[in-house]
Amino acid sequence: MPPISQPLRKLGFLTIGLFDGADPGRGHESTLGIIELGEQLGFDSAWVRHRHLQYGISSPVAVLAAASQRTRRIELGTAVIPLGWENPLRLAEDLATVDILLGGRLNPGVSVGPPMHYDQVKEALYPDTAEVEDFGYERVRRLLDFVRGTSATDFSGVEGFEVFSDRVQPHSPGLGRRMWYGGGSLRSAQWAGEHGMNFLTSSVVKAEESEDFADIQLSHIRAFRAHHPDGDRARVSQGLVVIPTDSASPEQRAKYTAYVEKRTPRTVTPQGPARMMFAPDIVGTSAEIAERLHAHAAFQEVDEVAFALPFSFEHDDYVQILTDIATRLGPALGWRAAT
Repeated sequence: MPPISQPLRKLGFLTIGLFDGADPGRGHESTLGIIELGEQLGFDSAWVRHRHLQYGISSPVAVLAAASQRTRRIELGTAVIPLGWENPLRLAEDLATVDILLGGRLNPGVSVGPPMHYDQVKEALYPDTAEVEDFGYERVRRLLDFVRGTSATDFSGVEGFEVFSDRVQPHSPGLGRRMWYGGGSLRSAQWAGEHGMNFLTSSVVKAEESEDFADIQLSHIRAFRAHHPDGDRARVSQGLVVIPTDSASPEQRAKYTAYVEKRTPRTVTPQGPARMMFAPDIVGTSAEIAERLHAHAAFQEVDEVAFALPFSFEHDDYVQILTDIATRLGPALGWRAAT
């Protein structure tokens, strides 16, 4: 097995939180149960995806507020909130509130760009301002300012019986250092570094200077740290899809293998006009997965991961996968469970 420069320090996982439209409560309860299990297994973090007008978590902040009442230690994050759907001021209030409830355990991840299927949704989302909305980095900068305590208004003080603040309340002092940017391009990596954010790099990148996924991801990590005030100490979390089979049943192994085989063709060449590259899903025993990760150029640069759970599996599958990650794969990567 190739040597690595450092053991894995933080182990997390990411779930999309799927649900049945006819019974959404069951799916949301399953997601909360998975987060609770993650804490019991010693994971350092649990992250939820963000989906609008789909059968996945549409309000991750609300879900994490519920999780705040069921956990005591595990860090909770969003990977990621697309800011095109959000008002930065209101989102800053929600994030700070949940961080207070969590006792400083929130890790908000965000991204930029127009909402998916914008032409079809813009009249519902921004009926009066659809053509002038700014979906670029300025939206992130506004959110960062509000979270970090910059004034949102020139008015404060007492009016009648009410007291007003000129900055977002509640203010959570450490939250500004726990803001993450989910990026897949060199420009995003550099921007996140310049603005003192943490960097989430996932299983999707833009093929700008290469068509080798690991090399592209490595270049993003290095560009981010080169522009970050903390340099090589700047936090990066890698999010690949890994599916350990150590304790899986024969039926589960067959399902997992079929899932990966179906998704593999898209990883061979860049996809679409944006030339997106997808990382191959990694399925096998924990020893086999660890060997492949140790040989992954970008993995060698990080000491934090948030492995992504496959989209469409059952609750029992996620329990098996998370248990194998925590008890077998994590230790094979040098990780020690939190207590």
